[in-house]
Amino acid sequence: MGQKINPLGFRLGTTQSHHSFWFAKPNNFSMGLQEDERIRNCIKDYVKRNKRISSGFEGIAHIGIQKRIDLIQVIIYIGFPNLLIEGQTRGVEELQMNVQKEFHSVNRRLNIAITRIDKPYAQPNILAEYIALQLKNRVSFRKAMKKAIELTEQTGTKGIQVQIAGRIDGKEIARVEWIREGRVPLQTICAKIDHCSHTIRTIYGVLGIKIWIFVNQE
Repeated sequence: MGQKINPLGFRLGTTQSHHSFWFAKPNNFSMGLQEDERIRNCIKDYVKRNKRISSGFEGIAHIGIQKRIDLIQVIIYIGFPNLLIEGQTRGVEELQMNVQKEFHSVNRRLNIAITRIDKPYAQPNILAEYIALQLKNRVSFRKAMKKAIELTEQTGTKGIQVQIAGRIDGKEIARVEWIREGRVPLQTICAKIDHCSHTIRTIYGVLGIKIWIFVNQE
């Protein structure tokens, strides 16, 4: 049987680097990992509560965290100009205070920076949110998948695969549907592949969306 592995973890050290960068003693590792998760969840919740964009999704590609002895540097990579655009420092300061409250760290200060991404639809997280929004609005899943692939092809990627699993269109028997355009060489380690899995709650139940994007080959 074919063994499944996360494409990002499979390529660590070659084409993929860690989103969190810090060192800890083995005893404190789990605490540091939970802290990272809390920071990410707090940022996503804040953006969800305060989003002022008409498209209706967060537009966060990923969140990078770097920890030092006295500083936690958080870099948010966003795809669309929303509440967290570079010019609106008030929004960023408010977010910083919110995250600081979430984990009570006296010794370390928090610094949040925003980085804008040129091609948002080349990011699997943003694409998964787009598909999730379409499915919530009762758009046909096949139409949503094809539209997402069209948007990605415009950014100049070499290949994309989209998979949706669950009670699609409210059918009683759950199934898996997928569609692929171009090449997606998952076995090739030197091929840079972006991957994400996203959960969406619909009135019929939970659907899972997985996206693989073949960016380039080194």
